[in-house]
Amino acid sequence: MSLTSYSAVVRRLVISPGSTQPPRARIVASAAGVSAVLRAFGKPPEELPVRTIVYVGAIDPDPGLGSEHEGFTVRTVSTPGRALRLADRELRDGIADFAMVAGFGELDPHTITVYAVKRAAEAIAEADRVLGVLDASGGTDDEMPALRPLHHGRRATDPEQHRLLLWSGQDAADESRVRSELLPLLSGLHSEAYPALPTAVPCGTTPGPVRGAAVSVSALAAATVHKAKPVTAARPRPVALLFPGQGSQHAGMAAGLYLREPVFTAAVDAALSHMGEEGHRIREDWLNSGSPRIDIDDVRRAQPLLFAVDYALGRLILSWGVRPAALLGHSAGELVAATLAGVMALPDAVAMMMARVREAVRIPEGGMLAVAASEEQLHPYVEGDVAIAAVNAAQQVMLAGSAAPLADVAADLRSDGFTVVNVPATSPFHSPAMAPASDAVEAVYRGIPLREPRLPLYSGYTGGLMHPEDAVSPRFWARQITDTVYFKAALEELLAVDDMLLIEAGPRQTLTAFARRHRAVRLGASAAAALLPARRGTPEADRQSVLATAARIWTEGHDLDLDALSRLWTWSDEEPVATVTGTGAPWEPAAALRS
Repeated sequence: MSLTSYSAVVRRLVISPGSTQPPRARIVASAAGVSAVLRAFGKPPEELPVRTIVYVGAIDPDPGLGSEHEGFTVRTVSTPGRALRLADRELRDGIADFAMVAGFGELDPHTITVYAVKRAAEAIAEADRVLGVLDASGGTDDEMPALRPLHHGRRATDPEQHRLLLWSGQDAADESRVRSELLPLLSGLHSEAYPALPTAVPCGTTPGPVRGAAVSVSALAAATVHKAKPVTAARPRPVALLFPGQGSQHAGMAAGLYLREPVFTAAVDAALSHMGEEGHRIREDWLNSGSPRIDIDDVRRAQPLLFAVDYALGRLILSWGVRPAALLGHSAGELVAATLAGVMALPDAVAMMMARVREAVRIPEGGMLAVAASEEQLHPYVEGDVAIAAVNAAQQVMLAGSAAPLADVAADLRSDGFTVVNVPATSPFHSPAMAPASDAVEAVYRGIPLREPRLPLYSGYTGGLMHPEDAVSPRFWARQITDTVYFKAALEELLAVDDMLLIEAGPRQTLTAFARRHRAVRLGASAAAALLPARRGTPEADRQSVLATAARIWTEGHDLDLDALSRLWTWSDEEPVATVTGTGAPWEPAAALRS
């Protein structure tokens, strides 16, 4: 049974909004009670997911309690059990994205039991602490559904696979001491015990500013730690995440992380689940080592899969405890950045992506070119529906257009001595040829709720920080299909704010290469690193690259969630889809939620 088929309880709290002094009045399911429920977990209502629904279970609700309160839908049923079962069903059906289930008088007449419930895959992707998954298959409609343990994958270690070793000291002498204590342990350690070592030493203390890191297999661990150079992290540079778009995709991108890291796996599954049956086909083509149904460079595969992989990599970094100071996406990657910034919910972002793809395939075939030239040098070559698609760096510009005119322009450029590379794309994105698609998706986007970003979000379409009015404009998102991407300008504005550690959360290292051309990076004021390798390699190469980037963040001076990091070498799910039991064994009877 797929993890995406379950709802997970992530919080449970008993509140008593009335007076605590006797005599205590019975809690009535009223507008005031719903207001208390909306604030039960410490967040103001405006920070709750946009498609939050309050499910009230009460025998005798206030007749004045309506179907909407403070902008949120309210569903009232006769018992807490019915409320939880309804929430579970509507989450799985995609009607709600977040459920606040309120059992009025569930434990006693004076309290409300509040449950926060999400789709299970999204709860894991967002690094929530899952109390259990709801099992509504048994019992009557009024009975509380059972809460089953969630076993997502299993513990699995291999000393022949890479893991991360981190250490620190309060000064150079302290770092040297810690390392000298670690080296004999590694030299004399049995290989089978290597994965079980602590992620960071010394244990149980606040990490010091002088830090070291090593990524190694068991046999080479001591030598790798010995050669590692310590870094003094005086002032950690803020982390900014970069998300690539079409052209960065390749077959099998990031597949080495799937089923080997729980947050990444759940995030990919969550994104693909919102694509319906097409999501299953996309996953099969992605993981298929043979011939896929549809080639990876086709827009029907490139953009949906890039979205899922970029999103999952972003969630992976967030699960380490990294709080990015800024987000910047390139082309379709901007939709991922906006999703993580809270502009749109994951299901809505996927709907926006799939609408782009659906309309793009209606446009006659075209393509894109990468040219080693400035924007000014290319203006004389732009004609017809061929346009400047992206300005990525000082001498790196992309052109796009319909197939025949673009081929003519490419021939002219090559004959004039320019270096021209065909970008892996079958659609003429960011050119006038896509205008019909832009108009069509705008009609779809008008039905999608949009919010102002909660994190600094930079836009390649404005070349700077995204304005709130653009974030909530369907037209702004629709015209991205036709408009030029000014990645260079957006990156310059981002790096003008502060020195940054730029992390590319996507395949091929394209944006990392652009960033390394920037003066701030060349001079060492800022730095750029990529989560994934520059080209397709082995599954182990994917994990090794991610571990190296985690080491880079650590030596920068950022404190990380060590338990989350360790799952990169201690977690696995050998089944093609994560299961609730993990062992395949039938569920044992469990008590209902109230017990």
